[in-house]
Amino acid sequence: MIHLFTPFTLRSLRLRNRIVMPPMAMWSAGEDGVATEWHFAHYAARAVGGVGLIIQEVTAVEPRGRISTRDLGLWDDRQIEPLSRIVRFCREQGAAMAVQLGHAGRKAFSFDRGVGPQMPVAPSAMPAEEGWVIPEALSEEGIGEVVAAFRAAAQRADRAGYDALEIHAAHGYLLHQFLSPLSNHRQDAYGGSLANRARMLLEVADAIREVWPAQKPLLVRLSVTDWAQGGLTTDDSVQIARWLAEHGVDLVDCSSGGILPTPPPDVGPGYQVPLAEAVRCGAGVPTSAVGLITTPELAEEIVRNGRADLVALGRELLRNPYWPLQAARVLGAEVDWPEQYERARPGV
Repeated sequence: MIHLFTPFTLRSLRLRNRIVMPPMAMWSAGEDGVATEWHFAHYAARAVGGVGLIIQEVTAVEPRGRISTRDLGLWDDRQIEPLSRIVRFCREQGAAMAVQLGHAGRKAFSFDRGVGPQMPVAPSAMPAEEGWVIPEALSEEGIGEVVAAFRAAAQRADRAGYDALEIHAAHGYLLHQFLSPLSNHRQDAYGGSLANRARMLLEVADAIREVWPAQKPLLVRLSVTDWAQGGLTTDDSVQIARWLAEHGVDLVDCSSGGILPTPPPDVGPGYQVPLAEAVRCGAGVPTSAVGLITTPELAEEIVRNGRADLVALGRELLRNPYWPLQAARVLGAEVDWPEQYERARPGV
């Protein structure tokens, strides 16, 4: 049995295989946050190519939460239909579609170091890096407004027809900023202890679960470690993952870093897989692994040995939208090809 091409089920969603296209920003929306023909072509190609789950790039829940002014958004009803068109087509090709909802916090408008049409916000008035705009520290009322924005965006995502939803709490963006002691110096109920620093993320998960259909999965992307002394650790993230599971989260998408410009100590093929394995074993929740996974053999080994339940390929799927079809041939798995491409199937 080829494990990479076995189905996987989260709630009522059945994925045709364990291959995930992770969220990768295209910076190709209009300044109104509306999807373009580029997005349609980009995601459609990966659905035709056989990906099991496509997680759409980070999609802002409010204008001041954009990483750039060219990010997709779901803060306005006018943004729904162009996304619905993408979702419908990709689902017709057999791929499941998720959307990653996020808020950049102090890393808003990153190309311009925080200089944008709105003032960035954060848990504490600390810039992302030297020379960046100093963000406004969110009040407790302001935190509630951001939580409400996530809730409203989730409602729009459901109307757009997405099969699953991912909360972005990684890579140094707002929810990660609350989680990490390196960026959260608050003295109130949202700062200090790990439980307090995780409070906003859990409130976002609860708010989304109130409106997100019970049969649809909810995912969270975590930076499992900050790769920095005094920052978030793997043990911290295992505990956060346990709490997330108690709040209706079905899978943790395990990445790392981003809170500071600190590189990982050792980068190579599958370098983040041990993080997914640690969360899966320690918290007892399904995980997705990502990080320089390029070969069918490595992807198969990760799933076969229970190191993660899903395998995400980012850059490799940018290079090759048909990687799943080619990986199936390498591994000897029988998979369906698009009818229109059958004449090109090897051996036909």
